[in-house]
Amino acid sequence: MSEEEKRILQQQLWNIANTLRGKMNADEFRDYILVFIFFKYLSEKMRT
Repeated sequence: MSEEEKRILQQQLWNIANTLRGKMNADEFRDYILVFIFFKYLSEKMRT
């Protein structure tokens, strides 16, 4: 993946996160997402 493609992907992901966040405060959104990441981690650990 070229540097330009990485930059475009990063911008797209940032825009998606902003769209999902909506009017929610960035700190609240971070907490919300961290919970999902934690649950994903737990589910991966339970499978093995």
